[in-house]
Amino acid sequence: MIKNADEIKKVLENDGVIAYVTDTVWGLGCLPSSEKGVKKIYEIKKREAQKPLILMSDDIYHLLAYVKIIPKKGQQLVKKYFPGALTLVVKKNPEMTPDYMTSGLDTVGIRVPDNEVFKEICEIAPGHVLATTSANLSHQPSAKTYQQALENMSGLADLIIEDYGCTCKGLESTVAGVFDDDIKIFRQGAVTLEV
Repeated sequence: MIKNADEIKKVLENDGVIAYVTDTVWGLGCLPSSEKGVKKIYEIKKREAQKPLILMSDDIYHLLAYVKIIPKKGQQLVKKYFPGALTLVVKKNPEMTPDYMTSGLDTVGIRVPDNEVFKEICEIAPGHVLATTSANLSHQPSAKTYQQALENMSGLADLIIEDYGCTCKGLESTVAGVFDDDIKIFRQGAVTLEV
């Protein structure tokens, strides 16, 4: 489906920032190992330093190295809602998940979007994981269409990837933290958790 795979790979490998469709809203991301890329995302969005980015991939297995352990309740949520509109916040693996990406917190949000174009982007990306946030300026509405992503990110993101007809639903993911066996909802979004 994606026609410019080489360009996407090159941008990411050179500390670049890309904008792309997901199942919820448009995303903005870079490689987690790229401190320059992460800093660029904060600059583009004018994002507060204390607001962490999350990690997204096409498969939970690519994300496991970035976290310490997913508690049992978290594993149940992964089985039920991944791929989908749930961001799970768990304790991070500090060796893999840098502080510059998580605002110095000891946790990280992980998500596997349910979108074919996004899956292809992850297959192209070295390591199959992106450090990501929504493709809009802070405190502005999220981009819900390719047109809105172009309006928000033209001249800011290094590359805005077409959605090839795989559009997003337009409602942000639900963000839930799992610590031991406690579940805490940080943001109610597209998924209503049943636990």
